[in-house]
Amino acid sequence: MTAFLFDGPDAAPITILLAHGAGAPMDSASMTATAKALAAAGFRVARFEFHYMAARRYGHRKPPPRAETVNPEYVRAIADLRAKGVNGRLIIGGKSMGGRVASMIADEMFSKGEIAGLLCLGYPFHPPEKPTQLRTKHLADLKTPTLIFQGTRDEFGTRDEVATYTLSDKIEVIWLEDGDHDLKPRKSISGFSAADHLKTLADAVKMWTERIVR
Repeated sequence: MTAFLFDGPDAAPITILLAHGAGAPMDSASMTATAKALAAAGFRVARFEFHYMAARRYGHRKPPPRAETVNPEYVRAIADLRAKGVNGRLIIGGKSMGGRVASMIADEMFSKGEIAGLLCLGYPFHPPEKPTQLRTKHLADLKTPTLIFQGTRDEFGTRDEVATYTLSDKIEVIWLEDGDHDLKPRKSISGFSAADHLKTLADAVKMWTERIVR
């Protein structure tokens, strides 16, 4: 059974399921701050870990696997979340690799009525310094309503680069000024704090779900 961390009201009409990035666990500072911000906006937020990351808690240091190999683990997490009695509409997604994995199973789950949308936080459009190694092919014809938050100085995909990609019209990208791959800005340069960007993120997710969830 998948282990979850929960934030937000039990009776929230919408639950957001989030997976972590390749290198940090579900309770990292970034993931925790994001979950708290979304919970404050009225969402129920559930976080979980892929097996390789969970194993690190017991001293088994495993490198991140290829993203597509953990697709079944995300599908299982959705089933386990429902088995725990979490009802209502479900948005899936995650930080970096977690969002990428969610994007690879999204259309299957959406077509079955299992999910209402996809939320990606810092999508890894390509590895750093390797802009030609794109991870976007499946995004061209994505059918699932999708919201991506990307920092303007994210080395996994800049604004200028993303503007050249062929992306489904179901995908909306919101750019957070001076945000890095964790969406964090440098306040002395941008005037924005991490808390500012998280508030923007949570408010935007709320407005987006009001449009896509019927």
